Amino acid sequence: QVQLVESGGGLVQAGGSLSVSCAASGGTFSTYGMGWFRQAPGKEREFVAAIMWSGSTPDYNDSVKGRFTISRDNAKNTVYLRMKSLKPEDTAVYYCAAAKFYSGRYSGNYAYWGQGTQVTVSS
Repeated sequence: QVQLVESGGGLVQAGGSLSVSCAASGGTFSTYGMGWFRQAPGKEREFVAAIMWSGSTPDYNDSVKGRFTISRDNAKNTVYLRMKSLKPEDTAVYYCAAAKFYSGRYSGNYAYWGQGTQVTVSS
């Protein structure tokens, strides 16, 4: 079993920056693709970014491309999401997720999820 714990959410003004991180335990982190998803009130959960177990080939939702950066440190069992030029529409609960040798956009393929961290962008 893999346990994921997100941290780093908070309140930021539009145009600002924020980073969230996700610490993993209980598995061989370097064999899991990691994804970030978000869910805004009244909306479905959506894909934000993902990264392969090796750390290569990051993938982004078009709505965050150029503003968000996903990275991972396999030595620290941690995945990061650095967000800049934040917009009010980025407000959501952000979840990290892990999938064995998978790093695509389909949330159903991620077996493990964190509890989520709130990111609020004020206008």
